[in-house]
Amino acid sequence: RRTGARTARRPRRTRKSTIAGPPPGDDDVGGLASMPPRGVAGDARSAATLPRETEEGRSGERREDGERGVTGGDPPARPDLSNPDGDGCVVPCCGKEEDDDDAMPAPGQPSSEAGRSPRRSLPTGPPPQPPHGAAAGGADDDRSAEAVTEAARYSERLLNEGHERWEGDRCPICFLFFGLPVNKHAKFNVCCMKHVCNGCCLAAQLRGLMDCPFCRTHLPSDDASALAMIQKRVGKRDAAAINFLGDKYYNGELGLAKDVPRAIELWTEAAELGSVDAHLDLGYVYYQPHGPHGCGVEEDEPRGVRHWQEAAMKGHVFCRHNLGVAEFDNGNHELAVQHWMISAKVGFQRSLNGIKEMFVKGHATKAQYAEALRGFGDAAEEMKSHQREEAKRLGV
Repeated sequence: RRTGARTARRPRRTRKSTIAGPPPGDDDVGGLASMPPRGVAGDARSAATLPRETEEGRSGERREDGERGVTGGDPPARPDLSNPDGDGCVVPCCGKEEDDDDAMPAPGQPSSEAGRSPRRSLPTGPPPQPPHGAAAGGADDDRSAEAVTEAARYSERLLNEGHERWEGDRCPICFLFFGLPVNKHAKFNVCCMKHVCNGCCLAAQLRGLMDCPFCRTHLPSDDASALAMIQKRVGKRDAAAINFLGDKYYNGELGLAKDVPRAIELWTEAAELGSVDAHLDLGYVYYQPHGPHGCGVEEDEPRGVRHWQEAAMKGHVFCRHNLGVAEFDNGNHELAVQHWMISAKVGFQRSLNGIKEMFVKGHATKAQYAEALRGFGDAAEEMKSHQREEAKRLGV
């Protein structure tokens, strides 16, 4: 070593994983769960990948200056979070993603940032409340202890709840859970805001029923009639309809002008009414606002994570997987595996692939991978039926 010489440290470059989100296409099965465009005839949210491109400081930092104006982009409507290779891999340290930090996982996605903190805790409790006025040191210590206790309880609840898929993932006719991604295994109907599995759609067609298999309403013939059906449901404060209308404003579909602030407003209302899909959308809006299809709102990563946490505790598979990816990005491999175990055991292939890669890299045990594999297999069997297999064979 040379004495007296000062050396500059080169900023450490950290690798980022991808986030699973439903892709705009029907044939992609990817990484973190996102906001896919849903057509009038039916598409649901699948999982895809997206690079993290935010730079957060310490755990718990929050910015509440939230929903500013946004700027849309030309890429396909809604963030494309899909894995371009379709291999379902979400771990950045494997395969070709390991060899190129700045490679773009999907067309148009920005490259990774240098100097990002590799280990940053995600929010695990309700937002902290600011103190009113000057408080004594003892009171501050009490509040700090209470906050730590509350965060621990919230974290425990996060991992103990949401082990079963939410009921919206069941076909309303045969009552079986949809296969994943849902947009490949079900059709969406704007008349009743219900997904119906391909097997039940085929059974209805074989009986000569060409209308909605669930509510028997005539299917809309054009955008105007479809929009009228949606707005009728919105007028009755249907959370699914409000969320769906937000999708259309975000994408500028059904004759509506693209209006992202209006979409965020509708998603927020739908989330308050109980829509877990709205929580997924809002999570992306705040977690990755400057992505390839981002809307440019003020970045608030903890706020985005909290939306995913709320939906994950209600059984939303994509949000659960995204939490695992977020933990992996921050070096919290143990928590990432725990989240992916939950989503893998309800049939999410991408989570299973993530656990496999973690096992290969030594971050997960053989017992964990075996448990996830058994759970995935059981879930896949429970989602099968003769009608669904026939629909798959016929390409319905």
